[in-house]
Amino acid sequence: MTGRTRPFAAHERMIAWRYLRARRAEGGVAAMTWISLIGITLAVFALIATLAVRSGFRAEFVDTILGANAHVTVYSTVYVTAAGTTTRAIRDYAEVAQRLRAVPGVTRAAPLVKGQVMASHRGRNAGVEVFGIAPDDLRSIPRVGEGADGFGDLAAFGRGIAIGSGVARELGVTVGDTIRLISPDGVRTAFGTSPRVSAYEVVWIFTAGRWDIDRTRLYLPFDEAQRFFNREGAADEIEVMVRDPERVNALAPALVAAMGEGRALLWTWRDSAGGFLRALDVEDNVMFVILSILVLIATMNIVSGLIMLVKNKGRDIGILRSMGLTEGAVLRIFFLCGATIGILGTAAGVALGCAFAIWIDPIFALVDAVAGGGVWDPRVRGLYALPAQLRLADVLSAVALSLSLSFLVTVFPARRAARMNPVEALRHE
Repeated sequence: MTGRTRPFAAHERMIAWRYLRARRAEGGVAAMTWISLIGITLAVFALIATLAVRSGFRAEFVDTILGANAHVTVYSTVYVTAAGTTTRAIRDYAEVAQRLRAVPGVTRAAPLVKGQVMASHRGRNAGVEVFGIAPDDLRSIPRVGEGADGFGDLAAFGRGIAIGSGVARELGVTVGDTIRLISPDGVRTAFGTSPRVSAYEVVWIFTAGRWDIDRTRLYLPFDEAQRFFNREGAADEIEVMVRDPERVNALAPALVAAMGEGRALLWTWRDSAGGFLRALDVEDNVMFVILSILVLIATMNIVSGLIMLVKNKGRDIGILRSMGLTEGAVLRIFFLCGATIGILGTAAGVALGCAFAIWIDPIFALVDAVAGGGVWDPRVRGLYALPAQLRLADVLSAVALSLSLSFLVTVFPARRAARMNPVEALRHE
């Protein structure tokens, strides 16, 4: 071993592996090795699981927004009618919708009539938000129309209504039942406005995936909604869907021009959900920092274990140095000891974290069953289940963080071992 050898040679790896397999008499070192290994495994597992749930929650939240809501809502500015009243109603909605559809990147533009009413069925009542929409436009809504999670006869929408599954559950209705819609702003008479009450058959029940949508939303045929809300010949807004929702702001000038300069107001999905998305971004960054500290704490156990190992192997280090082993070789031996613990712990943590993300549904079902149910309340969280999305970038960031910290903290006790004076190490032997 007096000759010059390449770094991390076979004899260095062999010595490091023998040191990791501590004898029974060195139980303290063995215990610290296992503590370091388990700590890194759990820290990496927690980091990957949190990143997967974070990515899944964001993706599911955005998908439900884009799948059941307009990417851009186009309103009219306030103007004065011939009768001297102010309004935002869009009278030329058909022409405006056609011009909006012609904008490059727009996939659909649908006139809407909206209002809030009370729905009633056999003594059970629920407040709902009514969307008046044409049958063809309803069928093209991803999480509501064709291909959505629903049941009934969507082709019969022209003679009935479509309601969310939460509304159906609240009222106790199913396809074929009739519900009444009650609006306080109804029929106009010489003595004032009287409530309007109309009955409609339920022909389609959908589940959009968000509790607040399924619990409050009801779709009514566009012509019937115009009559029900006294919007004859007008629409309240134009619902626009685009090909790339992430670049919706880039389409804003073209949409304003299509609507007409000075008469268009735009409200994008980023405007409606921007605060929540920004809160998610802040939470993502904070959680990553906190869990990174957890990984750092776990890797610090490697330092404790290596310091104990260096102390116990002082005689061995002295003998190896007297036989001609260089300082660099000693450093690499103890670096391999710590790095091996980091690599094995990281690999185990990655396996556990990926398994958790892949099988999160049965795991969560088991936790919910053990807790007696009610662990996840969709009324509070908006989603029906805890989502998880395993992304390669998240896994690689967790692996890079764990390995870099493991390698970094290993250097200090390894340098201490390399600088140990062989004479001092063997003096008391």
